[in-house]
Formats: sequence, structure tokens, C-alpha cells
Amino acid sequence: MPSYNEDEQLLANTLAAARNMDYPPEKLTVWLLDDGGTVQKRKASNVADARAAEARHEKLKRLCVEMGVNYLTRERNEHAKAGNLNNGLAHSTGDLIAVFDADHAPTRDFLLETVHYFESDPKLFLVQTPHFFLNPDPVERNLQTFEKMPSENEMFYGIIQRGLDKWNAAFFCGSAAVLNRKALEVSNGFSGVSITEDCETALDLHGLGWNSIYVDRPLIAGLQPATFASFIGQRSRWAQGMMQILRFRFPPLKRGLSLAQRLCYMSSTLFWLFPFPRTIFLFAPLFYIFFDLEIFTSSGGEFLVYSLTYMAVNMMMQNYLYGSFRWPWISELYEYVQTVHLLPAVISVMLNPRKPTFKVTAKDESVSVSRLSEVSRPFFVIFFILIVAFAMSVYKLYNEPFKADVTLVVAGWNMLNIIIAGCALGVVSERGERQASRRVKISRRCEFGIDGKWYTATINNVSVHGAQLEVYTEGATGIAKDTIGHIRFQPFSDLPVSELPVEIRNFDRTGDVTSVGCRYVPQKALDHRLIADLMFANSAQWTQFQTARRNNPGLFRGTLWFLWLSVYQTSRGLGYLMRDLGKSRSAEKG
Repeated sequence: MPSYNEDEQLLANTLAAARNMDYPPEKLTVWLLDDGGTVQKRKASNVADARAAEARHEKLKRLCVEMGVNYLTRERNEHAKAGNLNNGLAHSTGDLIAVFDADHAPTRDFLLETVHYFESDPKLFLVQTPHFFLNPDPVERNLQTFEKMPSENEMFYGIIQRGLDKWNAAFFCGSAAVLNRKALEVSNGFSGVSITEDCETALDLHGLGWNSIYVDRPLIAGLQPATFASFIGQRSRWAQGMMQILRFRFPPLKRGLSLAQRLCYMSSTLFWLFPFPRTIFLFAPLFYIFFDLEIFTSSGGEFLVYSLTYMAVNMMMQNYLYGSFRWPWISELYEYVQTVHLLPAVISVMLNPRKPTFKVTAKDESVSVSRLSEVSRPFFVIFFILIVAFAMSVYKLYNEPFKADVTLVVAGWNMLNIIIAGCALGVVSERGERQASRRVKISRRCEFGIDGKWYTATINNVSVHGAQLEVYTEGATGIAKDTIGHIRFQPFSDLPVSELPVEIRNFDRTGDVTSVGCRYVPQKALDHRLIADLMFANSAQWTQFQTARRNNPGLFRGTLWFLWLSVYQTSRGLGYLMRDLGKSRSAEKG
């Protein structure tokens, strides 16, 4: 498990989940690869940074001893994550290497669902599983679609990776995977030329004749970036890394690949050029509206017969093929909100392919108050330019009637851009969250202990920080805020029935049933393993959650829903802007 700057509590949860995996104990060794406590960092010239690294080093060593896992760091932070993984590869001895990001907690059956594939194929180097996330990405959170609409990454893990797998081209995604040590030794470890070491490593091993398998079942639960700025930072790294692979590895000419594999890898890298056509689609109407430049030669009738018909059929086919994974117009929205900042990032790596450096994505952030994102300004500028263009197109319709058919087409094109750009204003308007972590609904029998007495209870939902219970108290009076109680339950994993200490944060008594909200107070390694058992052990709950969201609204209903969403998010984004401008004026007067 490679780590860089993650919180101790986050690491404890993932390490505990890894220790809980169902596998013979003598054949399972868990390693924490700490790149935040290297000798280089502990001897940094900045005294404060050096002390922080030393404190982290000692704290995580103690945690690993308590958790029964191996702690490993290195001299210098060379080659980022790939270098850290290669250092772990050099010190470990297992035939198979399971890799988990610091926030990717595996389910109890992770190894049971993945390891057996290596028995039937000696040339298998990778078994990759999908990345499932407990929390919404910033787009989902700010638009409030997480509970009802498939996540953006489900298109990749639910459709694209399955398609790549058909042609033996499913690639390593950096985590939630098992790799073959023999294969990694043949390729001299994890590749580090690009900043997307995962895909690059898979490309090299596919070129050497090794095989991969994709298992389409969520077996880990991770965290997505909480803020829009972190989301853009993550996507910028992916885009730049893929451009580096395109530049330095160039899949069509990669020796050892089949024709299908060449096409698959080429498609995966070329996808990240989407900022260019998206930018053209955004600004092309403006050249006609403002400068009378002829962007296409067609009458209004020809546009309806050819272009509009093609667009309608294209969207109907998309909806038919994968409407349960991607709702209408959501791809356009995601591409637009990324394009504004990814375009300069992609151009930068094209001009200087060795310039990008690996940057760790912050995963344990939270947004406590509602605010505009620090990278929101370009979205408002573009939106107002499009509004001015709309007004200009109305003016041209009245004053240049002989161009009415073309002007109507371009105005409609610009109006579509306004709808998408308006919805993006809601995306960059960060919603404050009251809860520090996402809660997961479960139903699990337990006992709740307070003042030496035990009561029958049911756990209704859990998070990495706490749980909500229904306790059958039958007239008990010992429950009070800020008091310490205990939860006792039968673990899924091979752990003894133990008492998990909790602090009561709130309660509501209704007759003989008391609803209790509590916060975990872990005091030893076993407590962390009990928390992981509650939260992460059961993979079926992740499958059920995904399946429940995979409903297809249809093209017509989906389009109407997106129009309503855009109107609402446009007004919300403008409201955030007016509030921020009001605060700025008040601050200037003060």
C-alpha cells in the first residue's frame, strides 16, 4: 500500500481492511510503503518539514507494529509512486502483488475473487478490478446526483474496461489489482517514464506477451477528491501522463502488441485530446456571431436533414448501448468542465513532454462551507460571453433576415453551449457538507453496552468515523451525549467477538427504541479491524449500490431532466457569484 501524505486514521482503516482479507495468514503479508517519511524528507533543510516527516515516520511505524503489518520507507523520493512500488517489490517476497491506494480499502473477498485466475494462466500478469467510491466526485456532490445517477467512472469500469478485456488490453489502474511478480521482474518493475505508471506498466507487459484479466465486480471502496480544484488536478495528471505515453511509447509502433491491442491503447491515449474538439465546439459559433466568419456552408433545411438527423441518431444509439451507465448530456458536461483547465495542461505536455511531475491527489479533504471554487472564474467569463453572443444572434436575426436560416442554426448551437456552461456554474459552486464522511446503509444485529448493561440493537448505517444504531433500551436511562458505550457484533472476518468503544454524539428516544448516533473511539489495532469489518468487509453492498443507480431515463426524459438541472444550477451558480461579490464589497468598505 503506497502512501505519501495521507492521514493516520485513513491509513489505519485501509490497513485493517487489508488484514481482514480472507486468505491463509501465512501466505499474506501487508506492507505500508511510506514515501512521506523518507530519509530525504526527515533531513529536509526546512526544520518544520523535517520534524513533521520524522513524527509521521515514528507514528506510522508504531501503527504498523500494532496492526501486524510491515512498514517500509526509502532513502529518497525518486520516481514518485513507481519508485515507491519498486522499493516495495525489492523488499517483499510474495509471488503475487496486490496494490491498494491509501484510501482504497479492500473487501474481505478481494483475494478470493482475483487470485485463482493466476492458476489457469501462467502468462497472466494482471487481474484488475473496478474502483468503487464511497463519496461523490465534486460534480456529483455539487449537482446532488450521487444517489440516483451512475458515476462518471462507471462508464470506464462498466463498459470500456470490459471491452478492452475482450481484446486482452485491460490495463492496470494503479490500485485494486493483483500483479504477477515474475512479470514485473521481466519488465524491471513498475515503469516510471510517464506520470501514469499504471497504464505504462501494462503497455510494456502486454508488449512482452503477458496477459491481463478484468473482473467487473467492485471489491474495494475508495475516496474521490472532495473539491473541484483537486478533481481538476487529478484529471490533469491523467491527461498529461497519457500524452507522455503517446509521445514516448506510441502504442501503434509498440513491439509485441496485437493489432487490437495497438488500437485499444491508442484509443485510451487519444481520448485525452478531447479538450481540442470541445474547445472548437464551444467557440466556433462565436466566430460567426461576432466576426461573420463562415464556419460551415449549409442552409437551415440542409442542417435539419443531415446534421440534426445525424446527431439525433447518434444520441439514440448511445442511449441504447450504454444509457444505464451514462445519462444524456452528462458526457458533454464532464468534458466541458475539464476542458477549461485541461487544454493548457495538454498543450504544456505536448510542448515539453518531460515537464510534468507526479502530484498526489488529496483524498481526505472536506468542504465545510458553501463557496465558489478557487478555479471557477473562467467558467463565469465563458458563460457571460455566450450570453452576449446569444443577444448578438437575436440582433442579427432582426437586422440580417437574409441570413436567418444560418443564424438560427448557429444561435441554436450557441444555446446548447449556454445550457452546458450554465450547468457548469453549479459544478464550480461548492456545497458545504455537514458530515465529514459518507454513510453507508447496512442492517446488522449487534449489542450496545452502556453502564455495564447490554441491549439488543441494529446498526442502520456506518461511516469510517461512526455509526447509527437503533437500540431497544426498554426503559434504560444511561444513554447520554458524550458518554462512552460499546458495540458488540459478530465480525465477517476471523476476528473474535469484541467490544468496539464509541462516544455517543446524539440520541432520540421513541418508546422503547432509542436511535443513537455515535463516533468510534479506537484504542487498539483490533478496534480498527472491527471498524473495517463493519464498513468494508461485504462486497455485495457495493454491487447493490451500483446496480440501484443503473437505470436508464431514456433520451427524451433524460434531456428534459438535464434542461431542468441546467436552469437550476445556473441560478445557483449566479447566486453564489452575487453573494461573493457582495462579501467583497463589504470587505472593501470595512
